Amino acid sequence: MAAQTLTLSFPEPDVALLTFDTPDKSANVLSTSVLEELAEHLDKLEKRNDLAGMIVISGKPGQFIAGADLREFVASLDITAEKTAKMCRRGQSLFARLSRSPFVTVSAIDGICVGGGAELAAWCDRRILTDNTKTAYGFPEVRLGLFPGWGGTVRAPRIAGLGNAVEMITGGESITAKEAFAMGWASDLVPAENLLAAAISLVRAEQKSGEYLKDRQRWSGPIDISPTELGFLGATASAVIQQQTKGHYPAPEAALETMLGGAGLDDEAACQMEAEGMAKLFGSPINAALLNIFFLTDRNKKDTGIGREDVTPAEITSVAVIGAGIMGSGIAAANVKRDLPVTLNDSRADALAKGVQAILDEVSYNKATKGKDIDRTLQYAPLVNATTLDAEMASCDLIIEAIIENEDVKKQVYSRLEQQLGDNTILASNTSTIPITKLAAELQHPDRFCGIHFFNPVRKMKLVEVIRGAQTSDLTVATAVAYAKRLGKSPIVVNDGPGFLVNRLLLPYMNEALHLVGEGVLISEVEKAAKKFGMPMGPITLYDVVGLDTAVYAGQVLADAWPDRIVASPILPALVEAGRIGQKTGRGFFSYQNKRNRAQLDPELEPIIAPHIKASGQKISTEQITHRLFFPMLLEATRVLEENIVRDPRDVDLGLIFGIGFPPFKGGLLFWADQLGADKIVEMLKPLESLGPRAKPTNMLIEMAKSGGRFYVA
Repeated sequence: MAAQTLTLSFPEPDVALLTFDTPDKSANVLSTSVLEELAEHLDKLEKRNDLAGMIVISGKPGQFIAGADLREFVASLDITAEKTAKMCRRGQSLFARLSRSPFVTVSAIDGICVGGGAELAAWCDRRILTDNTKTAYGFPEVRLGLFPGWGGTVRAPRIAGLGNAVEMITGGESITAKEAFAMGWASDLVPAENLLAAAISLVRAEQKSGEYLKDRQRWSGPIDISPTELGFLGATASAVIQQQTKGHYPAPEAALETMLGGAGLDDEAACQMEAEGMAKLFGSPINAALLNIFFLTDRNKKDTGIGREDVTPAEITSVAVIGAGIMGSGIAAANVKRDLPVTLNDSRADALAKGVQAILDEVSYNKATKGKDIDRTLQYAPLVNATTLDAEMASCDLIIEAIIENEDVKKQVYSRLEQQLGDNTILASNTSTIPITKLAAELQHPDRFCGIHFFNPVRKMKLVEVIRGAQTSDLTVATAVAYAKRLGKSPIVVNDGPGFLVNRLLLPYMNEALHLVGEGVLISEVEKAAKKFGMPMGPITLYDVVGLDTAVYAGQVLADAWPDRIVASPILPALVEAGRIGQKTGRGFFSYQNKRNRAQLDPELEPIIAPHIKASGQKISTEQITHRLFFPMLLEATRVLEENIVRDPRDVDLGLIFGIGFPPFKGGLLFWADQLGADKIVEMLKPLESLGPRAKPTNMLIEMAKSGGRFYVA
């Protein structure tokens, strides 16, 4: 039998306390067995006539309930719509008992309360939250391609107001305890140590006033809102949703329709509508893909980076960053925001001054006021030490080099610095292209050297590639992984090789875009195909963002490694020679010389690229453009797997989602390929045979097509 999650006790004779504490887990989840436990306890308590109230609380400090058991969701993805609706109705009926019991029900919430946990709390008569900064309340289901299915779309509009509920549920963002109190979710905010006592006092107050009975009646009926107000809310919310989702994610719009449709119904009819709406989303390809993203992320959180648990990462208490440019200052700021002291080093004093200012500008930003906060500046400024002297970095636990992408220059810095380092200091490079083993060739301690490759802009990009050189030790890798996680990043470990993982897979995609342009395909058509597929921007725009000069250099590194399939286009060098290198100079493929610095067509582009365009005269469809862009990327991914550059196919998908914005609703590059099937992909590649090796199926793909194999295996 499964260990019990719920414990019933009585802090006072007429007050029941139901404590959630999932055994051997850091978070409480609502599995089928837990829901059955809840039903059994309610069966017993509802028969009593001597109870004033029941309080639901967590036995895990700082953690209420994280939601439903998603592994059970995955196991049920292929059930029928009818069964999905029944599953929702069972959950709704169970939780609804909390609002119809013969006593007051109170959720006492400390920490994270989301998803199914938030729905359980919503069905209680009252909620009391701690003032803990980590306490959060929310409905994140749209991030999984769903919406709340246990009554969340019904109770939230009635408790917090329809406008607030629409924003919470369609946006999927959690709110703070203070925001929850302001919306009417919480009756009070109290310190964690007073939570139970405050909940008991609330039971007494409600029994005396009887207000909870009035709210039970009010919340069970239709919402009082005029048709005009309802129509305006629906139109404005739908416009916002379309702008945010670009039509790729149906769940937010479906949630909006469910809440608007249920507003004029009683709670029972609204719950039925919710269940029927959920049945249309559950098990859909987008739901499956987004669940895959959740498990990719969860796996990454638990991964040590070395596939073993017997190596304890070294503690990083101080960091030095060499190079005060955009990347260096961004890396430094990421450390400072996590309260890690940083020594910023650069050979130029003016660059240091600019870098320090960039750090302080970033760490002082206050999300609430959307501006600089002098208190935050004063808080973080002491953590930044700017210096031109190598000696001031010597005592740091970790030193990250983020200077010019030149092998010789980097090696000179290492040679000068290594003599001064401690016995346990880790030296790392933020290089995006140069093999780590090459950079470590002349080091005395290559075992303490690795790549820690951040992505630009550091503040936004979650991915960090930890690159293992030929002699990098497990301890160094494990320490780098733990360090990246401390910064709030998602690190993946990559074995050494040109381009590592993300850039190696990105370049074939970007390079193919240039070949298409060279064949006479309009830039606008290439951009449209990529964005229709779900990319955050087109590959031509991405060139301007990255910088055409940087792209030329990175492309040459990979072309030197694989000249048979990386065929350079003459378009990039022509633009660089003309001084058009992207957003940083105001002109690349597009012009950015306007008030908002936004991309706009530039008539001066055509004369530069026209000599390099050899139109085929054949019309190419959006689907064909899509195949041209993404199949070379997929084929390169199979080579990465064949060469053991990563330990698991899931690392490829996580890397591309967090590193280049590969569309999450497709579940990742290899997850998407599995949905197509290897045999179908091989057939779809046949029309591209004229492109040569870059579009030729690899041995791995051919074998998978023959055997029915998949990239994702249990």
